[in-house]
Amino acid sequence: MAGAPSIEEVIEDFNVLKCMQCGVCSGSCPSGRQASLNVRRLVRKIGRDHAAISDESLWMCTTCYNCQERCPRGIAIVDAILAVRSIAAHEGLILERHRQVANLLQEHGHAVPIDDAHKEKRMQLGLNSLPSTVHSHPDDLKDVKLLLASCGFGDITGGKE
Repeated sequence: MAGAPSIEEVIEDFNVLKCMQCGVCSGSCPSGRQASLNVRRLVRKIGRDHAAISDESLWMCTTCYNCQERCPRGIAIVDAILAVRSIAAHEGLILERHRQVANLLQEHGHAVPIDDAHKEKRMQLGLNSLPSTVHSHPDDLKDVKLLLASCGFGDITGGKE
């Protein structure tokens, strides 16, 4: 299993210390309007110390890349957040609700398995009742599970393999 980078590597590789705290990232963040995420503060925290890995807002980023595309310093903000998430996950610091989603992915090949209500809505929209994923191709689920097991996903998320 490949390990996560160190926080020092994240700071250097993604130019985190170039941040001038202008707040463009926070102002362009759709998650920040709905959740506790303040990208500017999170970037500052990542640049300061290892404590960023236990910051719950780390998990609120939806990776839309608005912040990264608008950063006047060209900081790879989302990439840095994802790298710090990787560190957190390797240290067992995953929010329980994210761990549950990871377990659903391992079990069903989807983070949100489809149910009868969603099948009905899909048909009302003129779509097939099942998306063209492992739901439609159940034989491929074993490949998804093999892929997840090969990278130690269950070990990292605390789920089954």
